[in-house]
Amino acid sequence: MTMTISERVSQSAFDGSRLRVVLLLDLYEGAQKEFLEAYERLRNHVASVPGHISDQLCQSIENPSQWLITSEWESALPFLAWVNSEEHVETVQPMHSCVRDTRSMRFSILRETGNVAGPLPESAKGHLQVSPRLGDGVVRHALTFTVKPGSEPVVREIMSGYTAPNPRVDDTTKLRRTSVYMHGNRLVRAIEVEGDLMTALRYVARQPEVTAIEEAINPYLEQDRDLSNPGSARLFFTRAALPSVHHVALGGPVPEDVQRHALLYPAKEGCGLPLAQLLARQDEAAADDPGSPIHSSTVFQRDDIVVRLVDMRGPLEADPAAALGLKGERKAAVLGRLLDVDALGVDGASADEQDLLRFLERSDMQLITDRRASDS
Repeated sequence: MTMTISERVSQSAFDGSRLRVVLLLDLYEGAQKEFLEAYERLRNHVASVPGHISDQLCQSIENPSQWLITSEWESALPFLAWVNSEEHVETVQPMHSCVRDTRSMRFSILRETGNVAGPLPESAKGHLQVSPRLGDGVVRHALTFTVKPGSEPVVREIMSGYTAPNPRVDDTTKLRRTSVYMHGNRLVRAIEVEGDLMTALRYVARQPEVTAIEEAINPYLEQDRDLSNPGSARLFFTRAALPSVHHVALGGPVPEDVQRHALLYPAKEGCGLPLAQLLARQDEAAADDPGSPIHSSTVFQRDDIVVRLVDMRGPLEADPAAALGLKGERKAAVLGRLLDVDALGVDGASADEQDLLRFLERSDMQLITDRRASDS
């Protein structure tokens, strides 16, 4: 039975509150010495990353192969910039051969008691999460990668023929929705999971219908991968991760005329984060507007790739400013300064309706497949 959410759902990495990251690890037998050496190198490196406050390494008193790494950050933004960087991928690579299994969790700090170890550093004072967020029990995540130019029709054909696996992962985890889009040679796969994301991703990766699709598109990928090699697969999916940084949805049931769209916003170098923040602010404002056709929106961002999933009443063209998250001439001008207009093939972004329609046409991603699980 699905719980009905009547209040607005708003989940965001942009509230500025301090972040606690928890990483659970299960080591291979005999790998402790190698792991500790790799951790020391990682710890010394992370200490110099902007926004990092502290970290701890802990070992289970019940099972010595189980370890815990916690770290604290000034906010989610510097952590996401670090964890999604190529530098991070290379830095943590030596630890992978030591680890049988991992699970990463991120939490904003809402309340805390006094610090018995001494005063907090100036950068860590204040900035607590103001109030509890209201969620809907759904985790949103996306993957993005590019295929070789000229192979797009073949890849579209392969992806459209995909048979969805059984959505029931276990008693607590369920696949809710998978949407696949393409823009040029870039593919984006967005998923919604009820329960634990990593459990769902591992379940999906083991399903024969999914494995067949992944093997079929392998020859067309710009980045080589070997899914039979755990290291190669881990590296590919780490680089392909496109995390959700903001989600807002109106409460109550979804109207029947709502349709999902995906819009691509390629940013200028170094402008991906401020572009995602601009769209998040616009979507929060839209949620306060009773006349807005936007029912829900999710912003995904990694480096200079920004994708926005929009559930909207009526066609996109009926209200291009709302569809694009660009209500107001000033907002269009700001977006124009952050956007890589050459990548979209447009002159810029303005509040003129014809310009908005042209921008909308170029940013709208082609739907390949959209599979939803039943409510049973």
